[in-house]
Amino acid sequence: MKNVKFNLFSAGFVLAMVFTFSCSSPDDGEGGGGGSSGGGGYTGSYGSVTYSGKTYKTVKIGTQTWMAENLNYDPGTGNSACYDNQASNCVTYGRLYDLATAMGLPPSCNNEGCSSQIQPKHRGICPAGWHIPSDAEWGVVVTFAGGESTAGAKLKAKSGWNSDNGASGNGTDEYGFSALPGGLGNSDGSFYRVGYDGYWWSASESAYSWYMNYSHGGLAHWYNLDKSDLFSVRCLQD
Repeated sequence: MKNVKFNLFSAGFVLAMVFTFSCSSPDDGEGGGGGSSGGGGYTGSYGSVTYSGKTYKTVKIGTQTWMAENLNYDPGTGNSACYDNQASNCVTYGRLYDLATAMGLPPSCNNEGCSSQIQPKHRGICPAGWHIPSDAEWGVVVTFAGGESTAGAKLKAKSGWNSDNGASGNGTDEYGFSALPGGLGNSDGSFYRVGYDGYWWSASESAYSWYMNYSHGGLAHWYNLDKSDLFSVRCLQD
């Protein structure tokens, strides 16, 4: 990751993952890893999906069904890590992956174009029946949440985001998406911005990641950054 990227931390965004048809009881207001602080919050029901021994919350938002928490799956190959190499951060924020690892593609795809290998509803490291969301699919949930100027505030978890000059960086979590600021990692092993920013991979090489920031409560945007950087993954049901 090049230093120039930190000039991008003035705008924001976030998004989604996995599901199975096992509904749980009505939500307690604490989607995903986010706690419950302030008003608002999701009041619907969650589903769940079990993948590699871990059960994830899932939630229906409009016409889509997302994981309600970041993926925490170690594929055993490629480049992925817990933030600061601390297992507790994987529990809180999910695991961070470079693009090739998230997409289940050869490592060389981080340095060259591999768009011909990207399939519709590209599964990548998601469970069977789920996939890495495309730019267009991210756009659907952002539009549902009111558009790029408001989606961030409605999709972020109710706690877990740092404050900005005394103003809370938390969201209202209206749909149970519970986006958390998992930060990012570099290919050199360094980590940045946990608590401040969240990045999620897209399956489209034209816009690699979606982004949300603690100091821009409503904004939800995509950025074209280094494919070798480590970002969060949310899976979307096929």
